[in-house]
Amino acid sequence: MKLTLLLDLDDTLLGNNMDTFLPAYFHALSRQLGQFAASDEMLPALLAGTRAMVANTSPARTLEAAFDAAFYPGLGLDKAALQEVITRFYEEEFPKLRSVTQPIPAAVDLIRHAADCGYDIVIATNPLFPLRAVEHRLEWAGVPKETYPYRLVGNYRQFHFSKPGPAYYAEILGQLGWPNQPAVMIGNDLNDDILPASTLGLPVYWVTGDPDASLPESAHPRSSAGTLAKAVPWMDGLAGNRPLPLSDRPEASLAILRSTPAAIDSLMRSRSESDWTARPKPGEWSATEIICHLRDADCDVNLPRLQRVLQEENPLLSGINTDAWAEERQYALQDGCQALAEFIRVRVSMIRMLEALPAEDWSRPARHTIFGPTTLQELVGFIATHDRTHLQQLTAALP
Repeated sequence: MKLTLLLDLDDTLLGNNMDTFLPAYFHALSRQLGQFAASDEMLPALLAGTRAMVANTSPARTLEAAFDAAFYPGLGLDKAALQEVITRFYEEEFPKLRSVTQPIPAAVDLIRHAADCGYDIVIATNPLFPLRAVEHRLEWAGVPKETYPYRLVGNYRQFHFSKPGPAYYAEILGQLGWPNQPAVMIGNDLNDDILPASTLGLPVYWVTGDPDASLPESAHPRSSAGTLAKAVPWMDGLAGNRPLPLSDRPEASLAILRSTPAAIDSLMRSRSESDWTARPKPGEWSATEIICHLRDADCDVNLPRLQRVLQEENPLLSGINTDAWAEERQYALQDGCQALAEFIRVRVSMIRMLEALPAEDWSRPARHTIFGPTTLQELVGFIATHDRTHLQQLTAALP
């Protein structure tokens, strides 16, 4: 049976009230860094860094980079000078925060069952912490990273978007190469977990002890709610089925469009030159060629096409064989890093244009020489599907 299982951490797998945990965390970190900055300066800087992460919408900037840009300059400090102290904090002081958390017995049973079934397990915690902080919390929950084969663990170095944005969930699936199997989300928070995952079209399981809790109307019809223990038969009932279609609503398509360059940025960061240029098989594209294709599809087809739909009345759009450009434009000889930067630039321009549209513009009509009658919303959905296809291709091409 196949399933991609996205799991929230705090108050889903580990009892951890953030109203208690965050003040204790901020206080401990302020104390650790007290020799460098006064406590009355540290807390505002930490809050500013956290707000910068939550507000980040750039697929070129990780959450860590967003935090650093707000935190260190605000204190007049250099990150490199503090790195050893911060590393020691997460090894020696952060573990003491375990006392303000409580294990949830059903969490161990669920993770063990999912691992035994061979499900792809993702810890879809809000990625506002370093990986080491998340690893500690998994250990406190009784499901340590060393024991269970998590495909991905949310952390601020590897992600560009955070909860409650649906782009975070799309970024997870993008980094996994959009698995060709059902994907579901289990979490306790309506606003952070259930609503954004539902926006994307994922079946959700709302962990709640409230017997009167009702799922939002936007939830996938195969969603459910209840205790964590009862999530096991629910997820098993979805495993092994064909992948469930994602939502075609504008919010879902925009989340995918935003997440694609971000996922590629994470997948390719720190890769060797050979990883960028190697072709998995003769005739198949390398990572660089795939990224060049996505860049040129946006620059020369997608953005101009969407602009025509917005500026003209029911325009006729011609199909274009963009695959031939790989040889014609010699993608294999281009710089992959530069191509990614250019792809991000044009994609951000497209997203800004689409985000500014009134709702009625998404229904503007067009005619396509291959697809026939269509709308702006459907065309954007085609771009999102194209993104998913090439992310599958990209992850398959990487060692």
